[in-house]
Amino acid sequence: MGEFSHIDKDGKANMVDVGHKMPQIREAKAVGIICLEPHTIELIKENALKKGDVLTIAEIAGIQAAKRTSDLIPLCHTLQITKAEVKCSIIEKGVQVNTRVKCIGQTGVEMEALTAASIALLTIYDMCKAVDKSMIISKITLTEKTKTDLK
Repeated sequence: MGEFSHIDKDGKANMVDVGHKMPQIREAKAVGIICLEPHTIELIKENALKKGDVLTIAEIAGIQAAKRTSDLIPLCHTLQITKAEVKCSIIEKGVQVNTRVKCIGQTGVEMEALTAASIALLTIYDMCKAVDKSMIISKITLTEKTKTDLK
């Protein structure tokens, strides 16, 4: 088993020990899309859905999700997030969600960025499900990850 394996020699799952790593500025970005019917897009634009302002609520849900990622994914480290951005934008066929998460730590924030995008998209789905039965969530992708030494 390699240094970064989550399975020990007895076949048990464990968190990776990152205690030997120096803290660095870590950043990750992710994106995802939800395809919606044209009528649903118009309802979102007009803020006319019964559950409220879809884009703002989805953005807040995504931020909350980034902060709670280690509660959702069993072997994910708990991180002190220093920045979480979630931006929902209407596109031709639906809504695109872009996320950016930063921390100063010993491991990256990829899972937090992906979780933020996923939960923001699921929130949109939940808020629109009464009016759109053909929604498709797709293309949830990590678009960038960086680490920079502290100065």
